Amino acid sequence: MQDLSNSNQNFTKRIGRDVIKDLPKVSVIIPAYKVAAFIVETLDSVAAQTFLNYETIVINDGSPDSAEFENVLQPFFEQIIYLKQANKGASTARNTGIEHSRGELLAFLDGDDIWLPGFLESQVKFLETNNYDLVYADAHLFGEPAFAGQNFMQAAPSDGEANFESLLDFRCNILLSSTVARKEAVLNAGRFEPALPRAMDFNLWLKMSHRGSRLGYQKKILLKYRVRLDSISGDSIQRIQRELDSFDRIVEMIDLNREQEDIVRRQRERLRADMEVERGKSFLLQEDFAASKKAFEKANEYRRSKYLYLIISLIKIAPRLLLRVYKGRRKYEIVFIPSTEKKTETEV
Repeated sequence: MQDLSNSNQNFTKRIGRDVIKDLPKVSVIIPAYKVAAFIVETLDSVAAQTFLNYETIVINDGSPDSAEFENVLQPFFEQIIYLKQANKGASTARNTGIEHSRGELLAFLDGDDIWLPGFLESQVKFLETNNYDLVYADAHLFGEPAFAGQNFMQAAPSDGEANFESLLDFRCNILLSSTVARKEAVLNAGRFEPALPRAMDFNLWLKMSHRGSRLGYQKKILLKYRVRLDSISGDSIQRIQRELDSFDRIVEMIDLNREQEDIVRRQRERLRADMEVERGKSFLLQEDFAASKKAFEKANEYRRSKYLYLIISLIKIAPRLLLRVYKGRRKYEIVFIPSTEKKTETEV
């Protein structure tokens, strides 16, 4: 066993003695960064799987809580492959896991999410029965109290066939921790893109579908997805910027037809409108009513809306009333609004 005490090492690898010797069917890949408080629940959920032919690969991506993380990881060391590298981002961490995987299938799980016991058994069967290259499922949301009792697909539904166009148009939405994919299809698509730390999964699904991979949605709740403000998804403005960056990358890497170009143009306009709405909310919470009004007016240029006209009118005549109403009725979303506007650019 290699010594993990030297945190200055660029890379270390530790394989537990109880890791299965034969080639596993599935490689479970778990990147870890600031998840010491959650990793035990995550690994317990993997250990509780009814499907047993898997290996678990945990990648410590140079996390600042490594000492605490490795301490809570001690009970699992004999059952997992533990990789430790300098911080390079979640995309690179997942790619490192892929490089060291032995399974023909890859299951991606974030270090703070929780699978239900039948997750792997159900998803592997669904993939193989229908000859899919990737399958995904629905999830219960937990963590932030505002999302208690909600499911992932309520806010980000999947309707119809999951293909390049439906992913591009957000008619289908894939939750990373719910995915099981054929390793060959992931490798053929080029794996995760390190240049897109906040949109690497979306772009991988697009690349896979564009290359002909078959994607399937199993309409079951098979996991629990933890909603955290301090996760890589970030606040509401960061999430929208992530999507805008992703569409920019799509245009660079894929030769789109006219229909697909129209979808990208429409999505960019929608996202720019959403960005200005979130900026307007941020300024409103800071009681910078002039800046808030300007942001909502810009949003209305992208997306004409009676609702936006009403908001703009209220800012003009009764901004503090609008603020009170917003705080009273939208408590659940305020936690995700940045308290300091980041001056995000949304230029064409």
